[in-house]
Amino acid sequence: QVQLVESGGGLVQAGGSLRLSCAASGGTFSSYIMGWFRQAPGKGHELVTTMRYGGSTYYTGSVKGRFTVIGDYAKNTMYLQMNSLKPEDTAVYYCAADPGAANWNYWGKGTLVTVSA
Repeated sequence: QVQLVESGGGLVQAGGSLRLSCAASGGTFSSYIMGWFRQAPGKGHELVTTMRYGGSTYYTGSVKGRFTVIGDYAKNTMYLQMNSLKPEDTAVYYCAADPGAANWNYWGKGTLVTVSA
C-alpha cells in the first residue's frame, strides 16, 4: 500500500509560481498512474493533471500551459510546477495514485495553495 505526502503549498501573489511535491513510499512508484487533484472552497475535487511512467500526461484545460507535472522515479516523487498562478487556483492540492483499475485508491492529506489578487 502506497503512502503519499504532499508539501510545498503556501501563499503567493497572482502571477507567481509554486512547486508542489508528492513523496511516495510503500509501493512501486512506476506502477501507478499518479495525479494531482484540487479542491477549492465550497467545491468538489477537480482533477488537475495525471502522469504515467513513460511520459504520458494529461492536464485539465484551465491549467494547460501554466502547470507542469514532473516525475522523479529515482526519488519516488512527483512534482507540480505551477506558474502564472491565478486567484482561481486557490485550493487544497492532493496527490493520488491509481494502480491501474481506474480507481484513485491512495491519497495524500493535501497542501493548501492560496493565490492572492
